Amino acid sequence: MSSLPRRVKSEAKAHTSEDDELPSFLNSSSESEEEEEEWEPKGKTTKRRQLPKKNEAKTKKVAAARSAVARKKVKKVAIKEEMDVSLPIAAAEDNRMQLLKPKEDDVGTKPKTLNQKPEVPKKMEINSFHGKNANCLESDEKPSTSVPVVGNQVKHEKSEEDFLSDEPPFKKIKSTTCPEGKPVKNLGGNKVKEEFEMNWDIVQALSEITNVEPWVCANLIRLFQEENTIPFIARYRKELINNLEADALREVQQTLEELRTVAKKTHTMIQKLKKEGKLSGCLLTALLNCRTLEELDHVSAPYKTGSKGTKAQRAKQLGLEPAALSLLQSPMELNLFSYIRPNTKGLSTIQEVEAGVQHILADIFAKDKDTLDFIRKLCQQRYICIQSTLAKVSSKSGNEKDIDKFQLYHEFSCNIKNIQHHQILAINRGENLKILTVKVNIPDGVKNEFCWWCVNERWRPKQFLKPELMKILRNSVEDAYKRLIYPLLCREFRSKLTSDAEKESVMMFGRNLRQLLLTSPVRGRTLMGVDPGYKHGCKLAIISPTSQILHTDVVYLHSGQGFREAEKIKRLLLQHNCSTVVIGNGTACRETEAYFADLIMKKYFAPLDVVYCIVSEAGASIYSVSPEASKEMPDLDPNLRSAVSIARRVQDPLAELVKIEPKHIGVGMYQHDVSQTLLKATLDSVVEECVSFVGVDINICSEILLRHIAGLNANRAKNIIEWREKNGPFINREQLKEVKGLGPKSFQQCAGFIRFNQEYIKTFCSSKKTELGSHALLTKAGAQGKKKSKPTPFASQEPNPLDQTCIHPESYNIAMRFLSFIGGNANDIGKSDMQQKVNAVIQKEGLEGTAKRLNTTVHTLQLIIDGLTQPEGFDIRTDFDKPDFKRSIVCFEDLSVGAVLTGKVENATPFGVFVDIGVGKAGLIPVRNITEAKLSKVKKRRSLGLGPGERVEVKVLNVDVPRLRITLDLIRVL
Repeated sequence: MSSLPRRVKSEAKAHTSEDDELPSFLNSSSESEEEEEEWEPKGKTTKRRQLPKKNEAKTKKVAAARSAVARKKVKKVAIKEEMDVSLPIAAAEDNRMQLLKPKEDDVGTKPKTLNQKPEVPKKMEINSFHGKNANCLESDEKPSTSVPVVGNQVKHEKSEEDFLSDEPPFKKIKSTTCPEGKPVKNLGGNKVKEEFEMNWDIVQALSEITNVEPWVCANLIRLFQEENTIPFIARYRKELINNLEADALREVQQTLEELRTVAKKTHTMIQKLKKEGKLSGCLLTALLNCRTLEELDHVSAPYKTGSKGTKAQRAKQLGLEPAALSLLQSPMELNLFSYIRPNTKGLSTIQEVEAGVQHILADIFAKDKDTLDFIRKLCQQRYICIQSTLAKVSSKSGNEKDIDKFQLYHEFSCNIKNIQHHQILAINRGENLKILTVKVNIPDGVKNEFCWWCVNERWRPKQFLKPELMKILRNSVEDAYKRLIYPLLCREFRSKLTSDAEKESVMMFGRNLRQLLLTSPVRGRTLMGVDPGYKHGCKLAIISPTSQILHTDVVYLHSGQGFREAEKIKRLLLQHNCSTVVIGNGTACRETEAYFADLIMKKYFAPLDVVYCIVSEAGASIYSVSPEASKEMPDLDPNLRSAVSIARRVQDPLAELVKIEPKHIGVGMYQHDVSQTLLKATLDSVVEECVSFVGVDINICSEILLRHIAGLNANRAKNIIEWREKNGPFINREQLKEVKGLGPKSFQQCAGFIRFNQEYIKTFCSSKKTELGSHALLTKAGAQGKKKSKPTPFASQEPNPLDQTCIHPESYNIAMRFLSFIGGNANDIGKSDMQQKVNAVIQKEGLEGTAKRLNTTVHTLQLIIDGLTQPEGFDIRTDFDKPDFKRSIVCFEDLSVGAVLTGKVENATPFGVFVDIGVGKAGLIPVRNITEAKLSKVKKRRSLGLGPGERVEVKVLNVDVPRLRITLDLIRVL
């Protein structure tokens, strides 16, 4: 499994999922066909993503249209060679993982399923409409029920089982031998039944967009339908997803939602048009072929109710449609003069009649799938560039400071294939501020070749055409291109670029946030947090190693009282034996840092060896006035709360940063310009992933931290805390089932991420037994009263040593069998003796051999081994970087070219990495200076980029004092 090809970065990504989340250039109306509209990027949007409701009745029309396909394909099924999958469930025990996994002998090649389809030529790219349209000109009455083919493409045949209704759908069958509920039987290979059926297969579409194998996509769709969370899937269902990481799962989930949104909107549009009597068979096929919201919008635009309709609709109302169709089908019989009506506007002269016919033909050409496929393919082969220039209005009456920010884009031109994501977001922002004018430049050669192809091939008349009619045809093609197709292409290109750039921006924010949340905690130290300030003083807070607030104060360091306040600071540090100072990086940070560095250099705090570090205070002030902060520190002034938050960010970054809305943490790029719905969903998912993977001790963690565990929410977290306060600490994971609102599904999702400190529980249990013994002589009635107040008898509340590990309760049976197999004891978890026993067995039997013997998968066994051998209190964050503690300071003016310094990565973007080198202004390492050779070989990396918190050694390449810019070169990662 591990050697299978991993997912590759997707070239073609899906578009955003809501009309309001798309840039305004996508929300075209029937008016947009009149003339080319100016494209404007969207502003902020906060509307929530709509998901399709489950079990909604399907459209009868579509069902009827597709039933013909079913009957047709069943007849052909006899000629298809297939493996027999109608085995009894018991006999499938050895092959249960094959159904949605590649065969072992196919490792390294394309994954296959039991229902393997015959090899077919690769489909055209995702944005194109698949297949040729039914001939709209000849018959408009019958709906086209088959999915048309492209070129020599073979139709995908479906097996007979696809249409059987008496067999149950695919399920994860649970048993005592297979507690993970592995797939035992799967009908129809990768076929997944969707609520809204389209002419394309959702599994295939998802696979093409995300570059994930189809069998993995099919599994993921089912896992998401069963309401599994990303942390749960990533850790406990690795064999079903080919070991994909959480980022890849998130991308698949978002793309799946986008495809479902397109399907839902399509069916809504079909119902609407059907109700209005505008739905023809040709239009139905065109709508069911749509894969993106832009395609759907383009196909349905002419049928939207508008004030005056499009030019083509007005011409049709005048009765000119037969003339237009006749020009293509039987031009010899066409006489345009017969359509002249002197008293009717639009038909009074031959020129008006010709113009009406031209508009109808242009509309037909612009809606034809073949025509659009051809022009899109043509554009792929040519140099299409995006250009931005300084807007004339802004150059006269604009804010010079704002205009200078976009200096790089005043005369900018770049091929759309090579443009960077941050450049697209910058151009969009400049256009929003009316500082830049942006346009997509398609060369004239594309237009000329397209017009020739239309006249001579695609729309070539069936009979000889008179010169005056040929002129109408040529004019129609040019009109279709200039007025309808070119604006559509521009909207599509910009929409695709913006969508990809937004997704990359959000993914980058997610990666940075993960790195920040997983910063290694500084445990066992008393810390002094300092929130710097001038007029209102510096707020101090001293916290104990267990995060308790020991003392809070305000000192005025920058108003001539610095020396007197030094005495107070020294007294506090000595009194609480605190030798670590944490300074927030806000206003007066540099002066406060210089103040402490000066005192440390003079050994003022002796005998204490004091060190300090700078930490980001982004979001601290917002948190200090939030309801959560008021509930947590009710007696504290909001200004002092921020000092406590700053200190706790170093002591336990994860527990503190989850209290702040992720977008306020400040490690993103253009986060206020992107879709806020997508941003919030991604960042919340990253927080959930981090908190879950680190794990929480159920008996001491806060309610806010519990909310972010997979499977839990605010209500469930509140209920857990209430249960804990009422009944005392939890003894084992099984007790979670007693909490109100925590059903089997929630328990399954959260159980593996909740930890129990065994020493604390053993102490509690021994004291509980003593207490129970002392109450043994209670009266019968009293004893019954006691029993009523206890949810379960104490005997069932025995601690389980496996509860301190990452092993899921569904695998406890396998874990116990593995322990007896190696001759180990559950009480020795995390000890060196356990490590030796595990190593001895694995060296002798091998991982796969042991997994087969225990009737489980390699991934599950590896997780069990990790859980048994990791030391007690193991924290995945120990592999990540700690804060950079300092004793001295460097000024911006002290920097010189060639100086070698150490620093900490502050933020990562697609164009480079910002590093804090301790001079008050972060330096930039351009992306070209970050090479694989300079990165650490020891640390496993998800990508070539560095992330926040990593310590690096850099060399100064350039210092631009007026613009306060420092360019750095990466020497190595520390």
